[in-house]
Amino acid sequence: MNTFKNYTLKNTNLKNRIVMPPMCMYSSDETGMANDFHYTHYVSRAIGAVGLIILESTGVVENGRTTDNDLGIWDDTHIDGLKKIVNGVKKYGSKIAIQLNHGGRKYTGTASQAVAPSAVKFDERSTLPKELTRDDIKEIVLNFKEAAKRADKAGFDAIEIHGAHGYLIHQFLSPLSNLRKDEYGGDIKNRIRFLKEILEAVTEVWPKEKAILLRVSAYDYKEGGITLNDMIEIINEIKEYIDIVHVSTGGLIPVEINVYPGYQVNYSSIIKEKCNIPTIAVGLITDINMAEEIISNGRADLVAVGRELLRNPYFVLNEAKSRNIDFDYPEQYKGAFK
Repeated sequence: MNTFKNYTLKNTNLKNRIVMPPMCMYSSDETGMANDFHYTHYVSRAIGAVGLIILESTGVVENGRTTDNDLGIWDDTHIDGLKKIVNGVKKYGSKIAIQLNHGGRKYTGTASQAVAPSAVKFDERSTLPKELTRDDIKEIVLNFKEAAKRADKAGFDAIEIHGAHGYLIHQFLSPLSNLRKDEYGGDIKNRIRFLKEILEAVTEVWPKEKAILLRVSAYDYKEGGITLNDMIEIINEIKEYIDIVHVSTGGLIPVEINVYPGYQVNYSSIIKEKCNIPTIAVGLITDINMAEEIISNGRADLVAVGRELLRNPYFVLNEAKSRNIDFDYPEQYKGAFK
């Protein structure tokens, strides 16, 4: 099966095509430090033979998290806890990335006021965010750059820049949330500027041999928002800075979405074709047959399995066993799987 074949991402060799996508665990505290839960959570999936594990959304500044219980990477003191997870995951043969994020107006914690490209609420229950000044924007770009340096010191194989799900980068990209009249707002090239400056800054410090992933929401599900054609234009504008696109939809505004198994896969497929760039497909993918269809038909290069990996850390091992695949099971578990 193609799902169990190796895949080379930049200079990193993945032992299969299954990705554990970032999923917030809300298990830290106001310090943003990684703890024993995070170590056990991620290393379990490495023992379970996931090809690439992407750590949950990690704040590049304290009020860049979504809650006060998210992980942080805004200070050098965060490095050791993250490095422990990295070393544990690599010990069992998986590769590991970290998702760098700024929540923007979606920050609900108590550290300070939420910020956004424009003073527009996420919904009626949300607080009004502070509109970022040009100097604020430059500082956040620097925050991403410093976070990338820390991620490298912690030993991560790759980083994922979070440009999806209604967080700050997505807020700049979408005309529904970006009402600015300066060089960061207005037409699509101006709205891309913030993301482009982050990627330019990150590539200055991130090792050339390591991959940079970009998570995007390819559709806002509302008239006047980002369309798939817009996202194709966005990716074509910045693709020189990235190695693979992790394709989601939605999250910018409260809206009802018709979800079903694989509901975002077509967005991945079209972006892969139109932008000539590798993609990761994600969205209610729950079994290996779905993954095999997506990969074998060239609709994505990698497949992210989220909730199913929460339910079953040994998803990959169990699927290999059920299909009698010649597989390198963990030495300690071979008696159960062979």
